[in-house]
Amino acid sequence: MSQAKRVGIVTGGASGIGKALCKELLERGVYVVIADLNAEEGVRAVAELERLGGECRFAQLDVTEGTAVEDLVSSVYREFGRLDYLFNNAGIAMYGEICDMTEQNWKRIMDVNVWGVIYGVQAAYPLMKEQGFGCIANTASAAGLGLAPGSGAYSASKHAVVGLTASLHYEAEAYGVEVSCLCPAFVDTPIFDSGEAIHMDKKKMLAQVKKQKLMTPERFAALAFMGLEKNQALVNPMPLRRTMDIVFTLFPLLHRKLMRLVCRTAREARLG
Repeated sequence: MSQAKRVGIVTGGASGIGKALCKELLERGVYVVIADLNAEEGVRAVAELERLGGECRFAQLDVTEGTAVEDLVSSVYREFGRLDYLFNNAGIAMYGEICDMTEQNWKRIMDVNVWGVIYGVQAAYPLMKEQGFGCIANTASAAGLGLAPGSGAYSASKHAVVGLTASLHYEAEAYGVEVSCLCPAFVDTPIFDSGEAIHMDKKKMLAQVKKQKLMTPERFAALAFMGLEKNQALVNPMPLRRTMDIVFTLFPLLHRKLMRLVCRTAREARLG
């Protein structure tokens, strides 16, 4: 393998936003390592993406295993002599009120959504810092920029990712490393269907989600790369986002009413 070829790793790359990010990398001539826990989906993703052109391969990875993340990143770096991109994209959704969350629920979502990102950063950042270039993109959520009644644990995990990433964005720039946080809103991906519902009627929750106008993963990935190319700390291509920020800042009572409406809507799906 030529050591001049650019290479990227995408966790959770076998489906949804992750697979769309892989496509964008391939279109840019980057060799892509699709890292995912689901081997069956990973093999299918490789076959699909190879038909579109470009080079990629699958690596089974559980992002909650820090040693496994370190081993994958290090092995790719040794093979290519460089690491150009790391997308810490793997994540899970979890629905439920905070009063219903157990310690195991909290551990599960923090292990995947927060520690999965931390492990990736800890493995890749020192290598990129040493080589003097590279891009780390961590997938959070619009729920990490605001409130999410009915999904508080998920929101908390994504707030952590936003704080980590935005801080590292400024720490890393002196070393030539670009760091961005991707904050999708309503994107049509399997994360909604595979999300864990804690003491809630999942069908009712999904029905509420499906009422939203969902962006395709491909559209989000294209917009994400536009933000990455500008080295934006936060990439959130949600329609009317800036307008909403201004309205909520100037009219806090409106924000409170909306959040209470979201809470009531979510509570309608609560069991018992």
